[in-house]
Amino acid sequence: MPQLPKIIRTNSSVEHTMTVDIMDEYGDTMTKEIACEHPLTIYLNWVEVVTVMTLGARPADLVLGYLKNQGFIEDISAIESLIIDWDSNSAAVITHESTDGLEEKLTKKTVTSGCGQGTMFGNVMKKLEGVTLPQPTLRQSRLYGLLEALTHHNATYKAAGAVHGCAVCRDTEILSFVEDVGRHNAVDTLAGEMWLKGQTGEDKIFYTTGRLTSEMVIKVAQMGIPVLLSRSGATQMGYDLAKKLGITMVARAKGNRFQVYNGMANLVLDVKGPEAEALSQSQPKTQSQDPIGKSA
Repeated sequence: MPQLPKIIRTNSSVEHTMTVDIMDEYGDTMTKEIACEHPLTIYLNWVEVVTVMTLGARPADLVLGYLKNQGFIEDISAIESLIIDWDSNSAAVITHESTDGLEEKLTKKTVTSGCGQGTMFGNVMKKLEGVTLPQPTLRQSRLYGLLEALTHHNATYKAAGAVHGCAVCRDTEILSFVEDVGRHNAVDTLAGEMWLKGQTGEDKIFYTTGRLTSEMVIKVAQMGIPVLLSRSGATQMGYDLAKKLGITMVARAKGNRFQVYNGMANLVLDVKGPEAEALSQSQPKTQSQDPIGKSA
C-alpha cells in the first residue's frame, strides 16, 4: 500500500445549494434551490495550475483526480500533503520532490468541450498509447438494474438542477456517486477517490449524465474502466476514441432504452419475449432511438 498524502482542511466550508425567490410564467412567486459554483485554484508546489469552478462537495478527491488525469503526478506516494482552504478558494499540493518542467507543460493545453471548459494537456494521449482494456460481457438485464439504481441518486440535481452526476459502478451496485457543476469535475473527483483507495477499474462501469466527449473517454480509459454509460449522446471524437481504446460505449441510456455505439459484441440481450414487450410499452419511443437489439 503506497503512502497516502496528508490532507489538511481548514475550518472554512462552502454551501452546495442556495435558496432564491423566483417568478413563474403565471406571475406566481416561489422559492427555488439553485446549485452553487465556487472557484478553486489548484497549486502544485506553489505554481498555479488551473482554476476550476466546482460545487465543492469533495474538493480533495477532485484535485487529486485532476492532477492524475492530466498527467502531472503518476504516483500518489509522491504527494506529501494537500491543503484545502475555502477562505482563499485554493488547493495547494506539495510533493516530496521538485516538479521540474511544470511551467513548460502548462503551456501545452487544449480547451475541451467539457461544460465549464475542461482542459487536457498535451502529454495525455501519448500516455494512452498501447493501453489495452478488458472486454467484459454486459447483460441487458443487469444494465436495466443499474439504470434503475441510478434513479435514486442525483440529490442536488433533483433539488436544484444545473449539475452533472457521475458514478463508478460494479454490476448493478453504485460504488460511488458525485455531482458537480461540470462533468469533468465529477469524473476527476471519482478518479481521485479510486487513486486514494488503490482501486482498479477493470471490473467497473462508469456512468455520467453528460455527453460522451473525447475528454470523457480519455479520462475513463486512464481509470482503466472498460464500460462507459450515459443518459446523453456521444460526439464524433468520443466515438472514435472509444473504438480506438476498446471502450464499450452505451449512450441515451434511460429506463429501458439505450444505444450501443461501440462494443456491441459485448452486450448480451437477455430480456426477451413478454418481458421485453412490457418494457417497450412502459415508455414512449422517440425518434432518436435506434434498433440496438437488431444491430447487436
